[in-house]
Amino acid sequence: MRKSRLYALLLFLTLLLGAGCASIGTPSGGPRDEDPPRFMGANPPQGSVEVTPQRVVLTFNELVQLKDAFSKVVVSPPGSQTPRVSSMGRRVTVEFRDTLLPETTYTVDFGNSIADNNEGNQMDGLIYTFSTGPVLDTLMVSGMVLDALTLAPAQGMYVGLHSNQADSAFTSQRFERVAKTDDEGRFVLAGLPAGAYRIFALEDKDGDLAWSSPEESMAFYSDIIVPTAEEAWANDTLFNLTTGAVDSVWQRRRTRFLPNDILLRSYNTGYRQQYITKYERQDSTRLEFQLNAPADSMPRLEIVETDGSVTPLADVAVVERSATNDTLTFWLRDAAVIARDTLRVAIEYLRADSAYNMVAANDTLRLLTKRAPIKQSKAKEEKRAKGTEAPDTLPPPPPLIDLKLLTAKPEVYSSLLIEAPVPLESFDTAMVSLEVREDTLWLPAPDFSARRIRGDSLNPRLLRLDYPWVYGTSYRLQVDSLAGKSIYGLFTDGLTQEFKIRDESEYSSLQFNVLGMGPDTVARYVELLDGSGKPLRSLPVVDGRVLFEYLLAGKYNARVVEDRNGNGVWDAGNFQLGIQPDVAYYYPQPVELKANWSQELDWDVFRTPVDRQLPDDLRKKK
Repeated sequence: MRKSRLYALLLFLTLLLGAGCASIGTPSGGPRDEDPPRFMGANPPQGSVEVTPQRVVLTFNELVQLKDAFSKVVVSPPGSQTPRVSSMGRRVTVEFRDTLLPETTYTVDFGNSIADNNEGNQMDGLIYTFSTGPVLDTLMVSGMVLDALTLAPAQGMYVGLHSNQADSAFTSQRFERVAKTDDEGRFVLAGLPAGAYRIFALEDKDGDLAWSSPEESMAFYSDIIVPTAEEAWANDTLFNLTTGAVDSVWQRRRTRFLPNDILLRSYNTGYRQQYITKYERQDSTRLEFQLNAPADSMPRLEIVETDGSVTPLADVAVVERSATNDTLTFWLRDAAVIARDTLRVAIEYLRADSAYNMVAANDTLRLLTKRAPIKQSKAKEEKRAKGTEAPDTLPPPPPLIDLKLLTAKPEVYSSLLIEAPVPLESFDTAMVSLEVREDTLWLPAPDFSARRIRGDSLNPRLLRLDYPWVYGTSYRLQVDSLAGKSIYGLFTDGLTQEFKIRDESEYSSLQFNVLGMGPDTVARYVELLDGSGKPLRSLPVVDGRVLFEYLLAGKYNARVVEDRNGNGVWDAGNFQLGIQPDVAYYYPQPVELKANWSQELDWDVFRTPVDRQLPDDLRKKK
């Protein structure tokens, strides 16, 4: 009987265990965590006064991690040493390495550096505040920084205040209060005492929190700002969780801090330290020089002779240069200079000293050329070795140099470009003909003459042919042999090239009616951009309108620029003279054009807020 009971008990336990094992499954884990960490408290507490902590510990409701804390966490006022910020578990610790200033409100802006440990949900907008004195300053100002030309958010720029309103404060003193822009270019300067300030934005490359180098992008606000606070009402709306309908709307008091709409337009002066990036002798006839930055004038280059005298390089060479004088090619034409294997060239150019004053810099460069040995054919070498080679009776004719058409399919509005491999000393335009095809016949093109061909002012190897092309027409360009003569005495070979202009149906046009900017007392122009934001064409706004013709099907963007000095190009600002950069605005969406389609658009410039004008596809690229 006792054994039967024991057997029954064991059987019951086995069945129970089996049922329990059968019910075990993979836990669902619940919904994905999409909430950022919540700030629970700090030591010293948030808003403490009369404290001088060397360490601040913040606590959160879950495990947290820090991302790019060194670049994202900003302590204001800034010290000479960057605080150490670390995380462990649910805590974030800030250790100050400087002695804190007396009777000063400090803020620690964490930006979006704090995220939960599992999903990486970022926490935005946490600013921890305390005061080393009895008063906690609570004023704040906010706004955004946008690139003056592209309207792209200026990410990661320092925004700072100076109570010293002299221009020299920005260039010689560290910011008194500082913040950093987020991914949308927004900033908040908190913990401010009452007063009047000047506000700046700075791409601080050297860590001194002052505009100490013209290579740093910057922005300045023309007006003095005075932080204030006022009471305001905010509307809160409660929704029915079941139906989604509005359940109730109630108002609450809040404090509004002003100004809260500061717009800083950042720019870069385009300054770069000047130096020689490359120099070489491509062959015995060609010297090439590249400089790091554009220049208003060409550097002075001279050949240094063995006796110490100098010969201007331009006296023995033909110059080919870029429009900005930062790429130079000298085609040697003096036989004695060409024959030298080694040339010493002295170059003098303007370069900024440590105080960014332009002074003359001098370098002496050594340029070598390697001459390839002249190779004879194997048969000729064997005959020469046996003494059976017949002497040459006539010298071989000099080779002809080829001309090349750079624009194999020119547009109806463009020039035809003809390029030679070396500079031309002369060119007989009478030996050029242009023909048009009618049915199967080639006939002389009407109104074509030698005056339509001209040389290029920068490139002595280039010829331009301007002609009123006709839609859908086939042309044939013919250049007779010996039409051109190079600086080395070689003549050009003949050239025959056929090409066809696009049909009118392949082109479109786009007209903008620019509205909301007032009368044309300030010069304005519209830049047409491709889908990636690259400028294609620029036209002035006349009577509020601008018309772009001969456009191919595709996607375009556009921006209008207030051209204060009327020079037709965008100009950066000048802080020393108090001149802001030219102001640009974007058409807020791309325009899709189809072939044989004319489109006219009204462009109300200020209908879309400035910070939302940059089209999304360009915003992603920038």
